[in-house]
Amino acid sequence: MAPGYPRSARIDEGAFAPVFRLDFGPRGVAEGSCLYRPRHPERTPFYQLIDEHFEQFARSHEERFEPEDGPLRPVVKDAVAAFLDCGVPRGGFARVRCPECKAEYLLCFSCRTRLFCPSCQQKRAELLAERLRQDVLAPVAHRHVVFTIPKALRGLFFRERRLLGLLSRCAYRAVKACLRRALRRTDGVPGFVAAIQTFGSAANFHPHVHALSTDGLFLRGGEFVAGPPWDVAFETKVTEGFRRRVLRALRREERLSEEFHEKLLTFAHGGGFSVFGRHLILNEEPARLTHIARYVVRPPVAFDRVVSTSDGQVLLAMPEGHDGGHGAVILDPLEWIRRITWHVPDPGIHTVRYHGAYANRSRALYRPAQGEGTAGKPVAAQAAEPKPERRANWARLIRRVFECDPLTGIRCGAQMKVISVITEPAVIDRIVKHLEEHPPEDLFDARAPPAA
Repeated sequence: MAPGYPRSARIDEGAFAPVFRLDFGPRGVAEGSCLYRPRHPERTPFYQLIDEHFEQFARSHEERFEPEDGPLRPVVKDAVAAFLDCGVPRGGFARVRCPECKAEYLLCFSCRTRLFCPSCQQKRAELLAERLRQDVLAPVAHRHVVFTIPKALRGLFFRERRLLGLLSRCAYRAVKACLRRALRRTDGVPGFVAAIQTFGSAANFHPHVHALSTDGLFLRGGEFVAGPPWDVAFETKVTEGFRRRVLRALRREERLSEEFHEKLLTFAHGGGFSVFGRHLILNEEPARLTHIARYVVRPPVAFDRVVSTSDGQVLLAMPEGHDGGHGAVILDPLEWIRRITWHVPDPGIHTVRYHGAYANRSRALYRPAQGEGTAGKPVAAQAAEPKPERRANWARLIRRVFECDPLTGIRCGAQMKVISVITEPAVIDRIVKHLEEHPPEDLFDARAPPAA
């Protein structure tokens, strides 16, 4: 495939890109310094399988997969085209130069696709975790709550993805109703951030909701009332509330027959619906809260989970299970592509939603008035804190992930700068052709530490 070049410059957050050195200067990086090591997506089985087999997948989709999956969605083709330009020179790049030693490399653009490119989705996860911590989550205890639905309903959400939004709404309303009933309050609301996921461990279609919910209710003005213990009995009530709300919503959408609706309500033990929320995260555990925030919007499949076998199959490594064991799924390349493209969201569909005290329209109603504290944190102390950046840059994101600075000079340790961006296809072709014909020394090659 040969996707088109981008027509506008975009130096994206966290462009974990391959680089090519253009100029050379004296060596001399300080010993012990941590330097950024670029990724090379084109060397990974994940990228190579997409590059080699997607056209065949698109041609055979109508005959092989359309009877079950429906037509191939246009957003899938767009996401794949953008991904194949992600982190490679043909997609455009910026020139980064050290003002001291004049060493230079090319920083390639990233694709910014949603829930397809593992690298770009990881950057989105970092940005979300930062925004939640700095702008959204109140300094109170939260719970990581997982809501799942029975297999009998998953096909319905696969065929009509617009219905996925009702899962987060029903999850929020079930938690709010149970907290209000337990605390005997009719005027409070929890803060609730819901991430809608559609994938299971084997990249199968498994719609469910991961939520960060306050462990209690906010009252107007900012007062917080701690919630009851989240034991099995409370969890059972939330599960039943979630089940009834989802089924009622599907009935209103005329997607369930009355007979099937009543049948699902008669099943014992939740009837395939489940809620698990016994993971309490205290305000004194910011690192754990950030980890959970990144986890709920992680990519469906990481680069290192995909392996090409000698017989042309794809081995998809499974994450560690509850028993500590690992497994793997063997798929043919087209089936693997089919699974990972299931999870590309349709345009305009939000996969992260805010409810209750964390909803954009009502967030100010549940913050403290001027001069009051919020959940043990004075407003004066909040005002004294530096205002967080609204948009993280790519260098800071890489520092957060790898604890390395991509703008530290590779040889002399000075601060490097972006001096230009290259987006014109003719210029890109000329530079890439020159580098292919005259491959430069790799600035990032491993080498012995400098002499003392």
